[in-house]
Amino acid sequence: MVDTLLFPSDYYDMSKVDQDLKMEFDAANSCDLFQIIIFGYDKWFQEEKLFLNTAPLREVTAVYRGWMMKPCQYEKFYEQLLQRGIRLITNPASYERMHIFPNVYESVREDTARMRLYPLNAKIDVEEVKRELCPFMVKDYVKSVKGTQFPKAFGRDITQEEFDRWMEVFYKYRGELLTGGICLKEFLPLRYYGTKTNEYRVFYINHLPAAVSKNSAQPNYVSEPPKALINKYSHLDSPFYTVDFGELKDGTWKVLEAGDGSVSGLSEGQDYLHFFRMLYQCFQE
Repeated sequence: MVDTLLFPSDYYDMSKVDQDLKMEFDAANSCDLFQIIIFGYDKWFQEEKLFLNTAPLREVTAVYRGWMMKPCQYEKFYEQLLQRGIRLITNPASYERMHIFPNVYESVREDTARMRLYPLNAKIDVEEVKRELCPFMVKDYVKSVKGTQFPKAFGRDITQEEFDRWMEVFYKYRGELLTGGICLKEFLPLRYYGTKTNEYRVFYINHLPAAVSKNSAQPNYVSEPPKALINKYSHLDSPFYTVDFGELKDGTWKVLEAGDGSVSGLSEGQDYLHFFRMLYQCFQE
């Protein structure tokens, strides 16, 4: 049974929740179902020192809602919390499995884009890549650099010299956040409704597809992913994770990403109150 939530604090004031998570925090509070514990953001993410605003009187099982950590940092987080009587529902092995997309790739392979993996700073033969994946996108094992000047995708016209220059830019953008290695993924032809794609995020809680929400600010009239496809991925090896689905130009659906539920954001317009009620209910079973 999960009865506790863990949020990071405001950077400057440990008595307040991180402002970017305040809507979630307020919704969780209004549910009146959870004990909520805040940990010091700056001390943890800068020094890996754990400060809590309260300590449980008995061991509790908790869900973390907050920012991404590299798997090695999450493992330390998990162990330090356990010493304080807080057992996260997601253990370090489950976190790493879902947070690092190549770890879950084989489980979703038949419904997702093809990909190639490279160590960090490896020399990538772009002509070889183009023969197998074209167009293709670049990310590390966790994230791309969406929202920057870095190209969304590379096509057949990209030269080796141009690609090498762009990879230098990619490394600068990701900086200390670089995780794992380099992942080149087939760029899928998504369907557009005006300027919006049709993407959905599904939160799987205790292996139930508990929250299905629009994830690209698309119109209300668009279709949802097929229930059979959503249910197909109900049994991945973690108690709390997300799978993102996207509609292609031909009307079929693909898995775009998967992630750990603790560090996956809620969608714009999602019913936060409903989400936390489902979180509580699913973990009672």
